[in-house]
Amino acid sequence: MSKSLLFEPLTIGHVTLSHRIIMSSLTRLRADINHVATPLMKEYYLQRASTPGTLIIAESCAISHVHGGMGYTSAIFSEEQIAGWKDIVDAVHAKGCYMYCQISAFGRAASPDAARAEGFTVKGPSAIAAEGYGTPEEMTPEDIRYTVEAFAQAAKNARRAGFDGVEIYAANGYLLDEFIQDVSNQRTDAYGGSIENRNRLAVQVTQAVADAIGKERVGVKISPWSTFQSMRMADPIPQFRDLVTKLNSIGISFLNTIESRVSGIDYTDGTEKVDWAQDLFDGVIVATGGYLPDTAQAFVDSKPNKKILVAFGRRYVANPDLLFRIFHGLELNPYDRSSFYKVAAPDGFIDYPFSDKFQPGPLVAFQLVK
Repeated sequence: MSKSLLFEPLTIGHVTLSHRIIMSSLTRLRADINHVATPLMKEYYLQRASTPGTLIIAESCAISHVHGGMGYTSAIFSEEQIAGWKDIVDAVHAKGCYMYCQISAFGRAASPDAARAEGFTVKGPSAIAAEGYGTPEEMTPEDIRYTVEAFAQAAKNARRAGFDGVEIYAANGYLLDEFIQDVSNQRTDAYGGSIENRNRLAVQVTQAVADAIGKERVGVKISPWSTFQSMRMADPIPQFRDLVTKLNSIGISFLNTIESRVSGIDYTDGTEKVDWAQDLFDGVIVATGGYLPDTAQAFVDSKPNKKILVAFGRRYVANPDLLFRIFHGLELNPYDRSSFYKVAAPDGFIDYPFSDKFQPGPLVAFQLVK
């Protein structure tokens, strides 16, 4: 495995990674009641910064008070939240690794209970509910203008916290994805009714964020095939072709494409490809979707002329030394799905063991002690 392109350096934005495996953004519900990062989270991220030159995309952070929607998730709009993240990012940098902040808005996927508790109204592009959720209010033009501003401000806040860049979350049935797809957007104004109009908000947000912190520090995550939270158009390809073409013209650093074999937090039997989207983009491609060490290697090595990173999620949860294990062909710890969302709990979060063969520092081929 150590001979693979998977372990060759790659530059993304302002950082040069020592390999092509990154940690995906993962909601874990370990922030406090005010959506502030905790010491438990610091330990979690530091464990997974065990190999210098690694990129970690932090868990999704709400861009504003009215764009949240779940208790104990993270956010990046208050001074306390910025300070909490700065402590973590500084520590990760001290270990020679990098962090991007995923910035997001829940939209109609917000919990009505969380919205009531925190004093805001659940809104979306149209008054169309996702299965299992309440019906949102349709966003006004002023709501939309504020959303663009809030994404840009969140990106600036992320930079103040020390993050190397941001990933705009336009996937999995959250607000930007809701605007993109016609199953959730039936507006008749400039933000609905056509491919161009449905993509307008995502493009405006991306441009505003690029203007705020520099396009080379910005990536966007999309999920054309996901059915999570009542999504998926009958034919998403024309919609997302237009979107990716416009994102590419902005000149952002990376495009994160979720494979059809993953829908939200579940694996599926999807076989639809995302190569048509990847081929439209000139920057770095982040491939997300149930990759194993051998399939990640095969994918990267099959496209030597493309700049590809592979994101690992739940296997990074269970293996804080994931890079070391893959590099040396060691068995991976299994993950315990039941502990993914245990509020404030250390178990299933910071108690997965490192390999007894683990050695800190850069990845170097050597004879492991049997």
